[in-house]
Amino acid sequence: MSLRPVLLLLLAALLSQPAQAQWLSWPPKPTSPSTTPADPPAAAVRLRLAGHDTMREIWVDNDLSGPVEVRIDTQQRRNGFPLQQTLPGRGGYLLGYLPADTPVTLRLTAVPGLPAAHAQGVSYRFPLLLPQVRIGQAPEGRFSHVDVENRQAIDFAAPLGTPVIAARAGTVMQLEDRFGNTPGQLDEANFVRILHADGSMAIYAHLERGSIEVLPGQRVETGQVLARSGNSGYSSGPHLHFAVQVNRGMRLESVPVRIETASGELRLPRTTAQP
Repeated sequence: MSLRPVLLLLLAALLSQPAQAQWLSWPPKPTSPSTTPADPPAAAVRLRLAGHDTMREIWVDNDLSGPVEVRIDTQQRRNGFPLQQTLPGRGGYLLGYLPADTPVTLRLTAVPGLPAAHAQGVSYRFPLLLPQVRIGQAPEGRFSHVDVENRQAIDFAAPLGTPVIAARAGTVMQLEDRFGNTPGQLDEANFVRILHADGSMAIYAHLERGSIEVLPGQRVETGQVLARSGNSGYSSGPHLHFAVQVNRGMRLESVPVRIETASGELRLPRTTAQP
Protein backbone atom coordinates (compact mmCIF):
# COMPACT_ATOMS: atom_id res chain seq x y z
CA MET A 1 0.00 0.00 0.00
CA SER A 2 1.48 3.34 -0.99
CA LEU A 3 -0.14 6.63 -0.10
CA ARG A 4 1.32 9.84 -1.43
CA PRO A 5 2.48 12.27 1.28
CA VAL A 6 -0.29 14.55 2.55
CA LEU A 7 -2.44 15.75 -0.39
CA LEU A 8 0.10 17.33 -2.69
CA LEU A 9 -0.63 20.09 -5.18
CA LEU A 10 -0.51 19.05 -8.82
CA LEU A 11 -1.16 22.37 -10.57
CA ALA A 12 -0.09 25.99 -10.03
CA ALA A 13 -2.20 29.06 -10.65
CA LEU A 14 -0.82 32.12 -12.38
CA LEU A 15 -2.46 35.39 -11.51
CA SER A 16 -1.94 36.54 -15.08
CA GLN A 17 -4.18 33.67 -16.29
CA PRO A 18 -7.65 32.44 -15.28
CA ALA A 19 -7.50 30.21 -12.20
CA GLN A 20 -8.12 26.49 -12.70
CA ALA A 21 -9.29 23.88 -10.21
CA GLN A 22 -6.42 22.21 -8.42
CA TRP A 23 -6.70 18.52 -7.59
CA LEU A 24 -5.74 17.85 -3.99
CA SER A 25 -7.78 14.84 -2.99
CA TRP A 26 -6.20 11.65 -1.79
CA PRO A 27 -5.34 9.94 -4.06
CA PRO A 28 -4.20 12.97 -6.11
CA LYS A 29 -5.22 11.60 -9.49
CA PRO A 30 -8.04 13.32 -11.41
CA THR A 31 -8.16 10.97 -14.39
CA SER A 32 -7.22 7.37 -15.03
CA PRO A 33 -7.72 4.69 -17.70
CA SER A 34 -9.74 2.78 -15.08
CA THR A 35 -12.29 5.59 -14.69
CA THR A 36 -14.88 6.96 -17.08
CA PRO A 37 -16.08 10.51 -17.71
CA ALA A 38 -19.29 9.66 -15.84
CA ASP A 39 -17.41 8.93 -12.62
CA PRO A 40 -17.98 11.73 -10.10
CA PRO A 41 -14.82 13.53 -8.97
CA ALA A 42 -13.55 12.84 -5.49
CA ALA A 43 -13.84 15.50 -2.81
CA ALA A 44 -10.95 17.92 -3.05
CA VAL A 45 -9.37 21.08 -1.66
CA ARG A 46 -8.90 23.65 -4.40
CA LEU A 47 -7.32 27.07 -4.86
CA ARG A 48 -9.57 29.60 -6.59
CA LEU A 49 -8.88 33.18 -7.71
CA ALA A 50 -11.73 35.68 -8.06
CA GLY A 51 -12.09 39.37 -8.86
CA HIS A 52 -11.50 41.27 -12.07
CA ASP A 53 -10.68 44.81 -10.99
CA THR A 54 -7.61 46.02 -9.15
CA MET A 55 -7.45 43.14 -6.65
CA ARG A 56 -7.71 39.37 -6.91
CA GLU A 57 -9.30 37.41 -4.09
CA ILE A 58 -7.59 34.21 -2.96
CA TRP A 59 -10.15 31.54 -2.07
CA VAL A 60 -9.82 27.94 -0.95
CA ASP A 61 -12.74 25.58 -1.51
CA ASN A 62 -12.91 22.60 0.86
CA ASP A 63 -15.16 19.76 -0.33
CA LEU A 64 -14.27 17.49 2.60
CA SER A 65 -16.77 16.94 5.42
CA GLY A 66 -14.20 17.94 8.00
CA PRO A 67 -11.42 20.42 8.70
CA VAL A 68 -8.28 20.88 6.64
CA GLU A 69 -5.10 22.83 7.29
CA VAL A 70 -3.97 24.76 4.22
CA ARG A 71 -0.91 26.75 3.24
CA ILE A 72 -0.50 28.95 0.17
CA ASP A 73 3.08 29.66 -0.90
CA THR A 74 4.50 31.84 -3.67
CA GLN A 75 7.53 31.13 -5.81
CA GLN A 76 8.39 34.81 -5.60
CA ARG A 77 9.11 36.39 -2.22
CA ARG A 78 6.12 38.47 -1.16
CA ASN A 79 5.00 40.06 2.11
CA GLY A 80 2.20 38.20 3.85
CA PHE A 81 3.09 34.80 2.46
CA PRO A 82 2.85 31.98 3.12
CA LEU A 83 -0.81 32.12 4.06
CA GLN A 84 -1.68 29.35 6.51
CA GLN A 85 -5.04 28.60 8.09
CA THR A 86 -7.24 25.77 9.35
CA LEU A 87 -10.57 25.68 7.53
CA PRO A 88 -13.86 24.05 8.57
CA GLY A 89 -15.48 21.42 6.39
CA ARG A 90 -17.42 21.99 3.19
CA GLY A 91 -17.29 25.59 2.05
CA GLY A 92 -15.39 28.35 0.30
CA TYR A 93 -13.05 30.52 2.38
CA LEU A 94 -11.42 33.85 1.53
CA LEU A 95 -7.79 33.84 2.65
CA GLY A 96 -6.31 37.00 1.16
CA TYR A 97 -5.85 39.46 -1.71
CA LEU A 98 -3.27 40.26 -4.37
CA PRO A 99 -3.04 43.06 -6.95
CA ALA A 100 -4.59 41.82 -10.19
CA ASP A 101 -1.68 43.00 -12.31
CA THR A 102 0.98 41.19 -10.25
CA PRO A 103 2.26 37.99 -11.96
CA VAL A 104 2.88 35.51 -9.19
CA THR A 105 2.64 31.73 -8.92
CA LEU A 106 0.64 30.33 -6.03
CA ARG A 107 1.02 26.82 -4.64
CA LEU A 108 -1.51 25.24 -2.30
CA THR A 109 -0.80 22.41 0.15
CA ALA A 110 -3.66 20.93 2.15
CA VAL A 111 -3.65 18.39 4.99
CA PRO A 112 -6.88 16.95 6.41
CA GLY A 113 -7.61 17.27 10.11
CA LEU A 114 -6.99 19.70 12.94
CA PRO A 115 -3.29 20.33 13.62
CA ALA A 116 -3.92 20.33 17.38
CA ALA A 117 -5.62 16.91 17.41
CA HIS A 118 -4.28 14.17 19.70
CA ALA A 119 -5.46 10.59 19.25
CA GLN A 120 -6.89 9.11 22.43
CA GLY A 121 -5.69 5.68 23.53
CA VAL A 122 -8.97 3.92 22.78
CA SER A 123 -9.53 0.41 21.52
CA TYR A 124 -10.64 -0.10 17.90
CA ARG A 125 -12.82 -2.93 16.72
CA PHE A 126 -11.45 -5.38 14.17
CA PRO A 127 -12.70 -3.69 10.96
CA LEU A 128 -13.74 -6.82 9.02
CA LEU A 129 -16.58 -9.29 9.44
CA LEU A 130 -14.33 -12.35 9.41
CA PRO A 131 -14.03 -15.21 11.91
CA GLN A 132 -10.23 -15.04 11.88
CA VAL A 133 -7.65 -12.27 11.67
CA ARG A 134 -4.93 -12.58 9.04
CA ILE A 135 -2.29 -9.86 8.83
CA GLY A 136 -0.65 -9.38 5.44
CA GLN A 137 1.56 -6.50 6.53
CA ALA A 138 2.06 -5.27 10.07
CA PRO A 139 3.00 -1.81 11.30
CA GLU A 140 6.47 -0.81 10.09
CA GLY A 141 6.31 -3.42 7.33
CA ARG A 142 9.08 -2.92 4.78
CA PHE A 143 6.89 -3.41 1.71
CA SER A 144 5.03 -0.10 2.02
CA HIS A 145 4.59 0.87 5.68
CA VAL A 146 7.74 2.95 5.78
CA ASP A 147 6.59 6.60 5.60
CA VAL A 148 5.03 8.53 8.48
CA GLU A 149 1.53 8.35 6.96
CA ASN A 150 1.57 4.55 6.84
CA ARG A 151 4.16 3.40 9.37
CA GLN A 152 1.51 2.29 11.88
CA ALA A 153 -0.95 0.97 9.29
CA ILE A 154 -2.15 -2.63 9.27
CA ASP A 155 -2.98 -4.63 6.13
CA PHE A 156 -5.62 -7.25 6.92
CA ALA A 157 -5.90 -10.03 4.35
CA ALA A 158 -9.53 -10.48 3.28
CA PRO A 159 -11.35 -12.20 0.41
CA LEU A 160 -12.93 -9.88 -2.13
CA GLY A 161 -16.32 -8.66 -0.96
CA THR A 162 -15.75 -9.05 2.78
CA PRO A 163 -17.84 -6.49 4.74
CA VAL A 164 -15.71 -3.65 6.11
CA ILE A 165 -17.08 -2.15 9.33
CA ALA A 166 -16.32 1.01 11.28
CA ALA A 167 -13.69 0.29 13.91
CA ARG A 168 -14.77 3.40 15.81
CA ALA A 169 -17.70 5.83 15.61
CA GLY A 170 -17.27 9.07 13.71
CA THR A 171 -18.23 11.10 10.67
CA VAL A 172 -17.51 10.23 7.04
CA MET A 173 -15.02 12.90 6.04
CA GLN A 174 -14.05 11.75 2.55
CA LEU A 175 -14.46 8.80 0.23
CA GLU A 176 -13.24 7.58 -3.15
CA ASP A 177 -15.15 5.06 -5.25
CA ARG A 178 -13.97 5.47 -8.87
CA PHE A 179 -11.43 2.68 -9.29
CA GLY A 180 -11.77 -0.97 -10.22
CA ASN A 181 -9.98 -3.98 -8.76
CA THR A 182 -6.81 -3.36 -10.76
CA PRO A 183 -3.92 -4.05 -8.40
CA GLY A 184 -0.57 -2.32 -8.69
CA GLN A 185 -1.97 1.10 -9.62
CA LEU A 186 -0.48 3.91 -7.55
CA ASP A 187 -3.04 6.34 -6.08
CA GLU A 188 -6.02 4.36 -7.39
CA ALA A 189 -7.33 2.90 -4.15
CA ASN A 190 -10.98 3.33 -3.20
CA PHE A 191 -11.26 4.38 0.43
CA VAL A 192 -13.34 5.86 3.24
CA ARG A 193 -11.89 8.40 5.69
CA ILE A 194 -13.70 8.64 9.07
CA LEU A 195 -13.19 11.61 11.40
CA HIS A 196 -13.31 10.73 15.12
CA ALA A 197 -14.34 12.89 18.07
CA ASP A 198 -10.71 13.46 19.14
CA GLY A 199 -9.74 14.74 15.67
CA SER A 200 -7.97 11.57 14.57
CA MET A 201 -8.98 9.97 11.25
CA ALA A 202 -9.25 6.34 10.21
CA ILE A 203 -8.53 5.26 6.65
CA TYR A 204 -10.14 2.12 5.19
CA ALA A 205 -8.54 1.54 1.78
CA HIS A 206 -8.44 -0.83 -1.25
CA LEU A 207 -12.24 -1.08 -1.19
CA GLU A 208 -14.30 -2.75 -3.90
CA ARG A 209 -15.73 -0.32 -6.41
CA GLY A 210 -19.43 0.38 -5.97
CA SER A 211 -19.55 -1.19 -2.50
CA ILE A 212 -19.39 1.93 -0.30
CA GLU A 213 -22.59 2.21 1.75
CA VAL A 214 -22.03 5.57 3.47
CA LEU A 215 -22.05 9.20 2.34
CA PRO A 216 -19.82 12.19 3.11
CA GLY A 217 -20.96 13.92 6.28
CA GLN A 218 -22.82 10.85 7.55
CA ARG A 219 -22.48 9.80 11.18
CA VAL A 220 -21.45 6.15 11.57
CA GLU A 221 -21.35 3.95 14.65
CA THR A 222 -18.86 1.29 15.66
CA GLY A 223 -19.62 -1.92 13.78
CA GLN A 224 -21.61 -0.25 10.99
CA VAL A 225 -20.89 -1.61 7.51
CA LEU A 226 -18.95 0.93 5.42
CA ALA A 227 -18.13 -1.04 2.26
CA ARG A 228 -16.63 -4.31 1.04
CA SER A 229 -12.97 -5.21 0.77
CA GLY A 230 -11.35 -5.14 -2.66
CA ASN A 231 -8.05 -5.04 -4.48
CA SER A 232 -7.94 -1.50 -5.87
CA GLY A 233 -4.79 0.60 -5.92
CA TYR A 234 -1.22 -0.33 -5.05
CA SER A 235 -2.05 -3.79 -3.77
CA SER A 236 -0.39 -7.18 -4.09
CA GLY A 237 -3.58 -9.05 -3.20
CA PRO A 238 -7.07 -8.51 -1.75
CA HIS A 239 -6.86 -6.85 1.65
CA LEU A 240 -7.96 -3.93 3.80
CA HIS A 241 -5.45 -1.20 4.57
CA PHE A 242 -6.38 0.30 7.94
CA ALA A 243 -4.64 3.24 9.59
CA VAL A 244 -5.42 5.94 12.11
CA GLN A 245 -3.83 9.29 11.31
CA VAL A 246 -3.50 12.73 12.85
CA ASN A 247 -2.43 16.07 11.41
CA ARG A 248 0.87 16.93 13.06
CA GLY A 249 1.13 20.40 11.53
CA MET A 250 0.97 20.20 7.71
CA ARG A 251 1.85 16.52 7.83
CA LEU A 252 -0.27 13.40 8.22
CA GLU A 253 1.15 10.90 10.66
CA SER A 254 -0.15 7.43 11.49
CA VAL A 255 -0.41 6.44 15.16
CA PRO A 256 -0.34 3.05 16.91
CA VAL A 257 -3.74 1.52 17.66
CA ARG A 258 -5.14 -1.27 19.81
CA ILE A 259 -7.42 -3.68 17.93
CA GLU A 260 -10.01 -5.73 19.83
CA THR A 261 -11.17 -9.01 18.33
CA ALA A 262 -13.55 -11.73 19.53
CA SER A 263 -10.50 -13.42 21.07
CA GLY A 264 -9.19 -10.33 22.86
CA GLU A 265 -6.66 -7.66 21.99
CA LEU A 266 -4.72 -8.29 18.79
CA ARG A 267 -0.99 -8.70 19.35
CA LEU A 268 0.72 -6.89 16.51
CA PRO A 269 4.23 -7.74 15.33
CA ARG A 270 6.30 -4.65 14.59
CA THR A 271 8.92 -6.09 12.31
CA THR A 272 9.16 -6.89 8.61
CA ALA A 273 5.97 -8.23 7.05
CA GLN A 274 5.18 -9.94 3.78
CA PRO A 275 4.04 -7.92 0.76
